[in-house]
Amino acid sequence: MSQNELAAEPRSATGKGAARKLRATGRIPAVIYGRAMQTRQVSVDPQDLDKLLHSTGAGLNTLIDLQLEGAEQQVLLKALQRDPVHGAFLHADFYQVDLSQAVVVSVPLRVVGRAPGVELSDGILDLPLREIEIACLPTAIPDHIEADVSELQIGQSLHVSELHLPEGAELRTDSALAVALVAAPKVEEEEAEAEGEAPEGEETPAEPAEAEGKAAAASAESE
Repeated sequence: MSQNELAAEPRSATGKGAARKLRATGRIPAVIYGRAMQTRQVSVDPQDLDKLLHSTGAGLNTLIDLQLEGAEQQVLLKALQRDPVHGAFLHADFYQVDLSQAVVVSVPLRVVGRAPGVELSDGILDLPLREIEIACLPTAIPDHIEADVSELQIGQSLHVSELHLPEGAELRTDSALAVALVAAPKVEEEEAEAEGEAPEGEETPAEPAEAEGKAAAASAESE
């Protein structure tokens, strides 16, 4: 068995009741669909699937050799439902791919380098984008795409358009979006707020409503 091989079995029963019974046997329901095939109901071993996903480093973008009734199909895991409490796999959707046709996938970003604005000026590195969409061949899906922040000073940003994509890959995410930016340190913000406060020992004038309330309370106490 190859590293990316996963065995599947056909199933006919569907619905919540059938799914619960299937999970009780140690398997989970799944479906296989694609452009050139009808959707098929199958089941897989969740432990085998978990081991496969962790062994490649590609996560959901792992190209899987799905074994079903003596035939092999190349699929990508398009959706994986988990138990909200325990995290156990509940259901999987597999998409059959053509190795000669590009697919659109979301690829995680990996930050590399040290931003001078953070290292030397105590700036704060903000990462508003964690992944981007690209189109590429199923056999050329990268595990991640690097976002190099080694040139960023305070107030500067790295945009999607500046990322280096694998050869043959096409960008599908808005190129103008920021991947990383270095913000000014919080100390400067706190100092700016402090400058607007009244000096210690002095009271700021009360708002009209507040002043009237204090006057009414003083009058009531004197009666």
